[in-house]
This record gives sequence, structure tokens and C-alpha cells, in this order.
Amino acid sequence: MSQTPNALGKLFLVPAPLDFGCAQEAPLNHVMPNGTLEAAAQITHWICENAKTTRAYLKRIDGLYPLSLPIQSQAIIELPRQVHKKGDHLGAYDAKPLLNAALQGQNIGLVSEAGMPAVADPGSSVVRAAHDLGLTVVPLVGPVSLLLALASSGLNGQNFAFVGYLPQEPQERIRRIKELEQLALRTGQTQLFIETPYRNLALWSALIQTLQTQTRLAFSSGITLPDSMNQSATVQQWRKTRPANGDAPVGLSNQTPAVFSIGA
Repeated sequence: MSQTPNALGKLFLVPAPLDFGCAQEAPLNHVMPNGTLEAAAQITHWICENAKTTRAYLKRIDGLYPLSLPIQSQAIIELPRQVHKKGDHLGAYDAKPLLNAALQGQNIGLVSEAGMPAVADPGSSVVRAAHDLGLTVVPLVGPVSLLLALASSGLNGQNFAFVGYLPQEPQERIRRIKELEQLALRTGQTQLFIETPYRNLALWSALIQTLQTQTRLAFSSGITLPDSMNQSATVQQWRKTRPANGDAPVGLSNQTPAVFSIGA
């Protein structure tokens, strides 16, 4: 799959397991389809967030499906740092030069550190550039934390929005929480958001203190891991059952990635 003679290469969107940065790893063949791993093993050109973590992922794949080239011989290009920090969805970054290998017939894999690239992660500029260049874009099957969290929340799965990160400044965060709550209650649209893991508990405390009692609040933590936790209740119920030693429910910590959602 690494090269398509006399033709343009394809851009493969390669999902990664959701255990990046976690204390434990899920067995790769338990959380990733065999077809995705087999396809990834044949790719030799990569665009990624971080070359080191991409090599670590390829090493895990190689344990199940031998790579077509040794890891040290693979071409791995990192997205520029400004794309990570400011996002690449507004069209300001031109990713076409990253796809030169595909114009020469090589298939390229786009991979993020966890989940599906270009969904709540950098990569949309690369996908957009591939379309503009006439390349075929092939999304491979794999875990998407937002959809798994939504499905396990009991909230509206017919009308929902992912709004990214909430502001860090306390007053701005409160204003944004109220804004999203009003939107959710008025329209029935579930609002999903995430936080850098080490700020999970601070966000949870702000949600419990700010949201109205009838609003439903859910979280999913450690998705796909053996000790994953999915809980959903009204804010009133959360306030009644909060642990005596603090606001954090069982299963939510500052060490493990989580997805939060609110709705009617």
C-alpha cells in the first residue's frame, strides 16, 4: 500500500488508540480494527503531531502486523507547532508541501496522538490540501472519544456540538459554561468539551458550582481502557452524591483524559 505506481498516492486518516498519556495501555488489537492496523503497517510516509509518539505507535503496530519498512526508514513529518497551538481549521496554514510524496505516488498516513486525526485534533489543513490536490482521502476505522462519550452519556445524540476547550480564566470559564448551558436547554443540543487532563477536576468543580440543578452533566474518562468510567446525572444528583472529601466523582482524575457533556 505504500506506493501506487503511475498514479497519485492516497491520504489515509489513521486513528490511534485513546490511551496516549495514560498510566496503562489497552491491548492494541482490542481497541483497533485489524483492517486498520494492517493498512497502517503498509504505509511508509507519515504526517503527525509528534514524531516520537508516532514511532511508538508504529512499534505497537509492528508487534501485530510487520511494517513494510523499519521504523527508522520511514518518512515522518511533524505538523508545525503553530498548527497544534492555534489550530489549522481556519485555512491560514497551507499544508500542500507536506503532501509532495503523494504527488509522486506514495500513500501517506495522517495520524494524531489519540483518536481520529482532524477531529478534535490537528490535521484538517492536511485533509483540505489533499482534496485541493485531487488526492483520494481514506478515513480508516477506529475509536473517536467524542462519539463514544456521547453514546454513553444518555444525552441527545441527534443534535450535538463539540466546542473544544473552555476558557482557563475563572470568570470567562463561568460565562462560557452558562452560555453553553443556555444553548443546550433552549435547543436540546448536547454540548461536548474537553480539558487538559491536569485541569479536569478544576473544570468539574466549576461545572458543579455553575450549572442549574436540572441540567444533566456527564463525563467519560479513560475511554477504551479497562477501568474506563462513564457517568451521567443531573447537577442536583451530583451535588447530593459528591464524595465527602471533595467534588470529584469516582473515576475522574487529573491524570486521565476525559470528555464532558451537558444537556437537557
